[in-house]
Amino acid sequence: MTKVYRVSKEEKKNDIITFVVGIIVYAIVLVMASELFKNFYIESFIYAIIAALILSALNYTIKPVLVVMALPITILTYGIAYPIVNMLMLKICDIIMGDSFVIGGFLSMFFISIFISLLKMFLDQMITKKIGR
Repeated sequence: MTKVYRVSKEEKKNDIITFVVGIIVYAIVLVMASELFKNFYIESFIYAIIAALILSALNYTIKPVLVVMALPITILTYGIAYPIVNMLMLKICDIIMGDSFVIGGFLSMFFISIFISLLKMFLDQMITKKIGR
């Protein structure tokens, strides 16, 4: 016996709202990181939204593969190597966006990736998840 799952219009609407709010929150986090760190530059909020879309796409497609590939190193370093995957996502976004999204320096990129991850996680819990309900 097969079960048929139906998605209501309300659930679709909530998913779209959650996605849009999540992208805006990601863009705000990127702008905040750009203001706090001198080795990180975003030209404007519009470019931050574009970068948030690119980073979200990279996080859903390439990042899971990289996390699995880096798992042995991450286990050996007790998780310290995990931000390197986030750094790679930021660097790919830097390459795609050119001069409107610039991130420089290995050590600063390490701390920026940690800052972005923690702030995004916090704001997702405080804003995105509550709006999506």
